[in-house]
Amino acid sequence: MTKIAVHEALARVQKRSRLQELEAMMPQDMESILVSTGDSPEQQASYTEIGHLLEDAILSLPESYRTVLMLRGIEEMSTVETAVALDLTEENVKVRLHRAHAMLRNELFARAGKSRSRAFPFMGARCDRVVRNVFQRILPRAA
Repeated sequence: MTKIAVHEALARVQKRSRLQELEAMMPQDMESILVSTGDSPEQQASYTEIGHLLEDAILSLPESYRTVLMLRGIEEMSTVETAVALDLTEENVKVRLHRAHAMLRNELFARAGKSRSRAFPFMGARCDRVVRNVFQRILPRAA
């Protein structure tokens, strides 16, 4: 028994010294290195999906409206610069941009379709339970 205890104690001492060596080699602020500050994989996938959806919706617009939308919204050109580049009046640029936004909005709503109603669902019984619990906590404090 004594021999087993001695070997176990020596193994623990050796393991502890290895851990201390590793800790000495690591930077003090290792947690900040290991913790990601960027977007989560779910957020990255969501942003990518939204980007593809928006790109497809913009490409579905008629060319005259898509061009104005791209120059004003993406290239950040002014109304005057866009009018000069496309040989249009400023009023025409404004009208086309307004119509392009309306068409884009309609296209995105159409693509969302039935999932639109599931975006912010009413939770029914769960919602009622949460409201009831909130009121139970608030009412005693108010009295």
